[in-house]
Amino acid sequence: MNQLTTTTPGRSAIAAAHADEQVFVTIYVAKQLFGIPVERVQDILIPEKIAHIPLAPTEIAGAINLRGRIVTVVDVRQCLGLKPPPAGTTPMCVTVEQGAELYSLKVDSVGAVINMPSERIERNPTTLDQRWRSISVGVIQLEEELLILLDIDSLLGFAGR
Repeated sequence: MNQLTTTTPGRSAIAAAHADEQVFVTIYVAKQLFGIPVERVQDILIPEKIAHIPLAPTEIAGAINLRGRIVTVVDVRQCLGLKPPPAGTTPMCVTVEQGAELYSLKVDSVGAVINMPSERIERNPTTLDQRWRSISVGVIQLEEELLILLDIDSLLGFAGR
């Protein structure tokens, strides 16, 4: 990529223009909007079957088979200390990579992919619940709602406790 930037003058100007912008996949959990850096997202899916894992922590919803790989499903509601969703709702999964492992985050729904200028990211409000602050790298105030930016590494570390 550096080679393209240095050998193609038009490319370096485009790259510089987007350097101060971040891209997020948005998800909803209990009507709260969260953002995941798009470079961490491997897949978005509706799981057909989540297999129960005996003796797993409550944050672990189970496992799914994703194109021949066994993927641990992390229940984001449990990680955030929230109640289960209403009966009959269909969860979605956002698969992320941490190291060489894949994890699928079980969420209520997936929103859109959005670009945000880096300067719009603010520190976590002091009023944000401590559990939520521990897995957030900041927030962005949108027109009608607050976007909480997830720290995937902290979320996955928290889920294993």
